[in-house]
Amino acid sequence: MAYQLDFSSINSSSLVVLSEGMAVSLKITLVAVVVGVAWGTVLALMRMSKLRLVSWFAAGYINLFRSVPLVMVLLWFFLIVPQILQNVLGLSPSNDVRMASALTAFALFEAAYYAEIIRAGIQSVSPGQSAAALALGMTPAQGMRLIILPQAFRNMVPLLLTQAIVLFQDTALVYVIALADFFGSAYGIGERSGRVVEVLIFAGAVYFIICFIASQCVRFFSRKVQT
Repeated sequence: MAYQLDFSSINSSSLVVLSEGMAVSLKITLVAVVVGVAWGTVLALMRMSKLRLVSWFAAGYINLFRSVPLVMVLLWFFLIVPQILQNVLGLSPSNDVRMASALTAFALFEAAYYAEIIRAGIQSVSPGQSAAALALGMTPAQGMRLIILPQAFRNMVPLLLTQAIVLFQDTALVYVIALADFFGSAYGIGERSGRVVEVLIFAGAVYFIICFIASQCVRFFSRKVQT
């Protein structure tokens, strides 16, 4: 007999669990984007520094995290960081540590990718802008902060948002540390109900809808920036 799809396991109670999992996925995405962009900006500026040690540190950091799979970084932080988090921050050894480990891993990992996007954005600004800032009596730091970075971020916002969409998709990898995100919650519901296929089809549809809408918003914003 052919397999019959049955979506009855996706009911009001399972939707509550899925919404809680989605909240976890969105929290990881938001924190990783904010921290990743902030730390990535610092790394990009360090990468462009004329001080060799500073530039080498940033280059080493970026190349390390860009060369290692995200799932391995998650396992590193989950296996190494928990003891530190429990002793220093007083977190419980269960979900708090898993969430803190995921937030730390995603933020530091994504910072390496954001750093390269931001560095390219800075380099896309005409060198004449720096010269104009100096001519106005600004220091190089002031010129970078007030003139170069605002223009660079305007140019690279579409790329930053696109990377955020990829990051949201990658949050499904937290299943390796048993954190109940949207995908993990969906898989758990499927296993308990014996309808893994149906629940994963539903989860895939939700991911597609969210990412498709977000990508269309990015495309619209890109056209606005270019005009």
